[in-house]
Amino acid sequence: MIREDDRPIGIFDSGIGGLTVLSAIQQVLPGESTLYLGDTARVPYGTKSPEVVTRYALNNARFLTRRDIKLLVVACNTASAVALEALEEQLEVPVVGVIRPGARRAAEVSQSGVIGVIGTEGTIASGAYRRALLELNPQLTVDGRPCPLFVPLAEEGWEKHSVTEQVARVYLGDWAVQPMDTLILGCTHYPVLTASIQKVIGGSVNLVDSASATARTVAERLEVVGSAGSSGVRHEFFVTDVPERFRAVGQRFLRAPLGQVFQVDIDTGG
Repeated sequence: MIREDDRPIGIFDSGIGGLTVLSAIQQVLPGESTLYLGDTARVPYGTKSPEVVTRYALNNARFLTRRDIKLLVVACNTASAVALEALEEQLEVPVVGVIRPGARRAAEVSQSGVIGVIGTEGTIASGAYRRALLELNPQLTVDGRPCPLFVPLAEEGWEKHSVTEQVARVYLGDWAVQPMDTLILGCTHYPVLTASIQKVIGGSVNLVDSASATARTVAERLEVVGSAGSSGVRHEFFVTDVPERFRAVGQRFLRAPLGQVFQVDIDTGG
């Protein structure tokens, strides 16, 4: 029998993209409360050094653990790539990143063994997806490339704009003639652009959304940690810069109203 634990799940990202992970968690685990932190004062993480990203990630995690979370989700591919080990070593709560779940799902669905990965410069340069995939199956062929312009296009709401398709063709057009059958969306912004990406890469290619894979992993971990009882569900949002843009754009990523968003100073404890 799974024990009850009404403490919230903590989730952080460098900004807005992690709301796609939160949305997936809410769909899989509608009875769980969540605390979401977007480090909007320091976004983006993808162009920063591993040392800086690790420092930011630890600050984010400490802010959330002070609020008595039962599990931490690192809803940021860059932070998952470079800071997950440090977080696991220094925190007492379980930590779930987005890279291992996404890699596991891609390895499961790929038939050809040829897998592509797109993400930020930091995520691709880290080689984290490649390592995770080859640990699962050393016979896989993995090709990764950064697609930095996808992030602002997603935040502008241009998921169906012709410019987005044109950018996708520049980034991915040559992959459409490769034997690749699976593509990992290795940035939490990218699921917003699924239609344009799928059109360019071809309908036969499996698009693996690390957000959905991460939500399933969180559900598995809660079988050990404990699932929510009947105390009521709450979802709280925190940002490190002014909340207006986060609230406006975030509703599109979450596919639901955000409600109140609190601005906090994570360096002094909020």
